[in-house]
Amino acid sequence: MSKSVISYFVIFLVLLLIQVLICNNIMLFGVATPVIFIFIILRLPMDTPVKIVMTVAFLSGLLVDIFSDTPGVNALACTILSVLRKPIYFMYIGKDENLAGASPSVSSLGVPLFLKYLFSMVLIYCTLEIGLEFFTFISIKRMLLIISASTLLSFILLIGVDSITVSKTVH
Repeated sequence: MSKSVISYFVIFLVLLLIQVLICNNIMLFGVATPVIFIFIILRLPMDTPVKIVMTVAFLSGLLVDIFSDTPGVNALACTILSVLRKPIYFMYIGKDENLAGASPSVSSLGVPLFLKYLFSMVLIYCTLEIGLEFFTFISIKRMLLIISASTLLSFILLIGVDSITVSKTVH
């Protein structure tokens, strides 16, 4: 195994543990739950085969579901996120770019593009996950508040995770 694969795996396990042991037990102001385990899905190199990205996404979502008592919600949201990853990435950088080893990061995209990419992906994930949990439009205001608050909190935390792991992963 290469050094970058091992570092991705270690980061993956650490983020999953933090998610299920700490983040899932946080409900900031009664509306915001941080989601950090999706970071590894967002940062996988863009030339990673879709089947591998979908498998990693599904398994990570399934593990979070097992420990969160949310049957299939995170697994489905992560799998959909893994499929939307490249189109969202190309939306910001264009399809002319070379994908060989490119991993979405501040150093590869620059701060503004990376933040747009990160925010878009977190918003999509939170919308899917919370929408699937609510599965009703009876309390649309509350649902939108939870989506907004969770997206903002997760976005801020993922910027911090990115700044910590930037030297640990290969770009």
